[in-house]
Amino acid sequence: MAGILYIVPTPVGNLQDMTFRAVEVLKEADLILAEDTRTSSVLLKHFDIHRPLQSHHKFNEHQTVELVKERILAGLNVALISDAGTPGISDPGFLLARTCAEEGIEVQTLPGATACIPALVSSGLPCDKFAFEGFLPQKKGRQTLLASLASETRTMVFYESPYRLVKTLEQLAAAFGEDRRCSVAREISKVHEEHRRGTLAQVADWFRAHEPKGEIVIVVAGAHPAKPAKERRYGGGEEETAAD
Repeated sequence: MAGILYIVPTPVGNLQDMTFRAVEVLKEADLILAEDTRTSSVLLKHFDIHRPLQSHHKFNEHQTVELVKERILAGLNVALISDAGTPGISDPGFLLARTCAEEGIEVQTLPGATACIPALVSSGLPCDKFAFEGFLPQKKGRQTLLASLASETRTMVFYESPYRLVKTLEQLAAAFGEDRRCSVAREISKVHEEHRRGTLAQVADWFRAHEPKGEIVIVVAGAHPAKPAKERRYGGGEEETAAD
């Protein structure tokens, strides 16, 4: 009988964000796949988890995914973790999850820590609908993507490095307008967590003067939706469609 692939979120900051179920799954797994075994070893030691550990990251996942699939088919229960947050969200995980799903292997993803949702909800921007964009392309296709997002009406969520934050805010302002509202969340769930809100221009000015550090999530308001055409009825029963 085939085993199960468990996708297990790990804390993005405070270790107490680890769920009881996540600890239980990791303690019972036959094998734990980790993005960086050195980073994950600290977490596993903290929770007294002693299970076989294997490296699984973006540089080797194409080579290891078939082997992992075969081990699950042979009956092993495998847990996948990343350095922080939910695997597959801007971290390795998608390829293994897709491969197992296509093979008919049961894939269970535990709910848990992620940086994008706390940043979105804390931003004060609409969060009933949103577009998660992750990391923007560093070079090729970056400007094209930003231009295509200028008319996006949903709130947008981006991940960014602190070293590129100011440049990215400037590029967002150029593409969307300097007065577009945004929120930058820094160090989610850590001691120095910070949320800086304002227009893209204002927030960019702040971080020019205050060097950002740590993990960054940028939340940007969507464009105002175009007003729909309204039907106006005139005296003779004739209808005319006019845009406001």
